[in-house]
Amino acid sequence: MAKRMVVTGAAGFIGSHVCEALVARGHDVVGIDSFSDYYDVAQKRDNLSALSGDRRFQLIEGSLSALDLGPLLEGASVVFHLAAQAGVRKSWGAEFERYIEDNIRATQRLCEAMKGRTARLVYSSSSSVYGQTARLPMCEDHPTRPLSPYGVTKLAAEALCLLYGANHGLPVACLRYFTVYGPRQRPDMAFHRFIRAALRGEPIEVYGSGTQTRDFTFIADAVAANLAAGDYDGGEPGFTTGGAAGCLSVTCST
Repeated sequence: MAKRMVVTGAAGFIGSHVCEALVARGHDVVGIDSFSDYYDVAQKRDNLSALSGDRRFQLIEGSLSALDLGPLLEGASVVFHLAAQAGVRKSWGAEFERYIEDNIRATQRLCEAMKGRTARLVYSSSSSVYGQTARLPMCEDHPTRPLSPYGVTKLAAEALCLLYGANHGLPVACLRYFTVYGPRQRPDMAFHRFIRAALRGEPIEVYGSGTQTRDFTFIADAVAANLAAGDYDGGEPGFTTGGAAGCLSVTCST
């Protein structure tokens, strides 16, 4: 049965794939994006090219901090909240204000607008909330000790979502992504940079000793996790998945 879905950060790497998957299911999708200049805005618009002209998809351009969210949320079954200011290195110093605005204040405003509605919230968090660990594989109940201002803002946004779940019965799931890769990956991320350098015959810059390890998640698996969290109907009031206080780590390797 067709439902009304809302996707914030709709023009981004993961958001655009989620929008396509929802439309493919026959849902009506309202995509919200501010088209920030963190990377080329033309690439973000190209991310949505497959949905251009599709009557089931409506694009709203604007910031969650400024839009009147009430009408946009009316009748929504699930809100997939992917909008955020990305980037670990850039989150230090004066740029932190932007992370506060786009990752914390915007999330609080969205949660406030969803209060009293029946829509489920699926929040896209990050493995950056964990920090470092010697224990692998990582589990949802691992202590959250972020090592960057970006990680701090993502953890704070998680806490806000779960707070509204506990106090206002907002059904919420938080998904902690581990380095998502695949078509449309942001140009500042490693796979994109490595492949681009290889195609151009340029050297690849390696940080640290080169012996570091990372967990990666293919974009289709991240999308599947979003859809599963949106479909879930059960659990304790306010929470729609297990793990650490309603949080679920999304990774396909250890």
